[in-house]
Amino acid sequence: MTEQKEESNSYLTFKVGEEEFGAHVSQILNILEMTKITDVPKTPDYMKGVINLRGTVLPIIDTRIKFGLPETEYTNNTCIVVMDLDLDGDTVHIGAIVDEVLSVIEIEKDQIEPPPSIGNKYKSEFIFGMAKVQEEFIMLLDMQKVLDSDEMAEITQATREKQNSEAS
Repeated sequence: MTEQKEESNSYLTFKVGEEEFGAHVSQILNILEMTKITDVPKTPDYMKGVINLRGTVLPIIDTRIKFGLPETEYTNNTCIVVMDLDLDGDTVHIGAIVDEVLSVIEIEKDQIEPPPSIGNKYKSEFIFGMAKVQEEFIMLLDMQKVLDSDEMAEITQATREKQNSEAS
């Protein structure tokens, strides 16, 4: 099963600010409409809080803050992309707020160029490549690297604490 995932060339494209990004579909679990987010105290500024997703607590991050962009009002296009990430061998689900989901597109390996090394306002450690699709450049993200393992552990711990406080 995992071999098929790796061979797929499908990417979900979405906008954060004025830029278009793509994430491999194997890292995407779901796309949700924007919903009320419950605040969790003492968390990093990019962690907006948690939502209840089919009985489980899902931590939500704001990609605009994570990417160093100013916060903005949510619109009808704003959604939550639920990511399936790995943390030390465990699967962790995290929701990422994006300004707008665009589409799922096919990007062949030979269309992907390395990211620019200078002048990029985004942290290039989580951009693994650029693809030119219909005259537009799409920055391809490795969602696994958007949050480092320490950040994921911190978010997971805060989520557990919130879940435990609601259960008692």
